[in-house]
Amino acid sequence: MGTLYLVATPIGNLEDMNPRGVRILRESLLIAAEDTRHTKILLDHFQIKTAYTSYFEHNKINKLDLILDTLSQGDVALVSDAGTPAINDPGYELVKAALASGFDVKPVPGPSAPISALTVSGLPTDSFLYLGYLPHKKNERKKSLVQISDQTYTLIFLESPHRLLDSLADIQETLGNRQICIAREMTKMYEEYVRGSVSDGITYFESKEPRGEFTLVIEGKKTEDRRRWTEEELLKAIKKELKKDKSAKEISAELAESSGWNKKKIYNLMNKTK
Repeated sequence: MGTLYLVATPIGNLEDMNPRGVRILRESLLIAAEDTRHTKILLDHFQIKTAYTSYFEHNKINKLDLILDTLSQGDVALVSDAGTPAINDPGYELVKAALASGFDVKPVPGPSAPISALTVSGLPTDSFLYLGYLPHKKNERKKSLVQISDQTYTLIFLESPHRLLDSLADIQETLGNRQICIAREMTKMYEEYVRGSVSDGITYFESKEPRGEFTLVIEGKKTEDRRRWTEEELLKAIKKELKKDKSAKEISAELAESSGWNKKKIYNLMNKTK
């Protein structure tokens, strides 16, 4: 019985391919690739002769039986177009099917565009929210942005060059003129990072045609900028929390984080409520 290996591949520079990944690709019975044309360049570069098959959004169901049957005979490697498999591609369904069928699934870590952009953004890295590509249509895009507008996490999105300016305009209108890092063509020849406010990014790419692959890292909403609850809203929340098995200290700390009120004032209100 084989193992399904999720092999991370370079997002641009082939020197980023790790030796273990090369070995796994050579030793596997089959390589399942999101884009066989892209993967062939990688395989040729490292002189890997393993058989490969396509596995992408529109054939993922039809290819499951073939891949699971191969796993019953030996190892299979899953690679995406670039970066870490199962992040923003149909690899999740294959992983789920392999686990359901009793096969081992193991990672071969390596490059990841969202993480790479985050680490060099200059924005907080302790908590972040990755949301893949923004919706293509303007109304849906703005609706999605409104839904996460109050999140304090650093936000990470992918974007295509022909939608970049429209998306930046919607981000500015919906989230405000936050700090942003626009990462372009990471690890490739024309690698570039534009750091500053969203409006700075708009100005820059209005004067220079957007080209290549983009990852956007956006500042989360600052806690001090969040709307402060009214006393009525706070009292309602206090009454709700008092019904749970929590201490006054826990309740005051949790509500202070979300309400904008001082912990001591919340504690005093709590005593009046009891």
